[in-house]
Amino acid sequence: MSDTFKAIMVSRDEEKNQSVGVENLTVDDLMEGDVVVSVGATTVNYKDGLAITGKSPVVRRWPMIPGIDFAGTVETSENPRWKSGDKVILNGWGVGEVHYGAYAGKARVNGDWLIGLPNGMKPTDAMAIGTAGYTAMLSVLALEKAGVTPSSGPIIVTGASGGVGSVAVSLLSKLGYHVIASTGRVSEEAYLKDLGAAEIIDRAELSEPGRPLGKERWAGGIDSVGSTTLANVLAQTQLRGAVAACGLAQGMDLPTTVAPFILRGVSLLGIDSVMAPIALREEAWQRLSVDLDGAKLASIATQIGFDDIIQTAHDILEGKVRGRVVVDMTA
Repeated sequence: MSDTFKAIMVSRDEEKNQSVGVENLTVDDLMEGDVVVSVGATTVNYKDGLAITGKSPVVRRWPMIPGIDFAGTVETSENPRWKSGDKVILNGWGVGEVHYGAYAGKARVNGDWLIGLPNGMKPTDAMAIGTAGYTAMLSVLALEKAGVTPSSGPIIVTGASGGVGSVAVSLLSKLGYHVIASTGRVSEEAYLKDLGAAEIIDRAELSEPGRPLGKERWAGGIDSVGSTTLANVLAQTQLRGAVAACGLAQGMDLPTTVAPFILRGVSLLGIDSVMAPIALREEAWQRLSVDLDGAKLASIATQIGFDDIIQTAHDILEGKVRGRVVVDMTA
């Protein structure tokens, strides 16, 4: 247990200036937990980009190892749910924010935060999905539970070229929905149509202030953008439709009115991937193992190594990253 491993550590000085670097740690340097996991794969999510760059107050304990999700193999366990050799996934629970995260060779965590890796899925496959894909699946489940079916009408996916959006487009299209993909990168039209999008619209149609209530264009939506974009999506959702909100790339504000809710009965569904209960997590990952096309998943994902994480964190905030980024921690 004295073996050292590399870890990315973000720190802050007394003036709250943030720095990031690579350190060598041992298991003894990790935070409390009853399971030690050898991290096989992780990913770079938008939230990870915020944590490493410091552009938003994601990190709430200093210093911190970022990385909000991982897949790997249990090394040691004092938790009755897990034994050495078990393959596991972790998403959320404050990992990478208040508890040391995935950007290290090993992680020590609460075993009750873990779920089993679905049969036939490799750690790199799970992280090609990652928290972004898991969030997309939670959004699809929420729409289904709200009664939105393929026969209800089209579904809008905003931020469609990003991680959540790419997986959402793929999932929805395979399930039979007519998907309208909104993106600021219209050059990605071929990529999005390969994932199953039936229509592509420029995000400019939704990103500027609009009317409180617009023409009914879709039965529902999955929005990872927030702010004015989400307000416009709601304003153009049809009678009894529903929109799943799971991100804030444009902003945390929501400049809307009650009109869509009281005049059309539209539902706004909040998607919390961080503290979701275990049963819902297991349902989402089981559905992902069945409903997500493996070939499409491969086209969504780009693989990098540990040494590329910091630069990729900057790239994802600058809109340079398409789809999902998988970090193979064994390479």
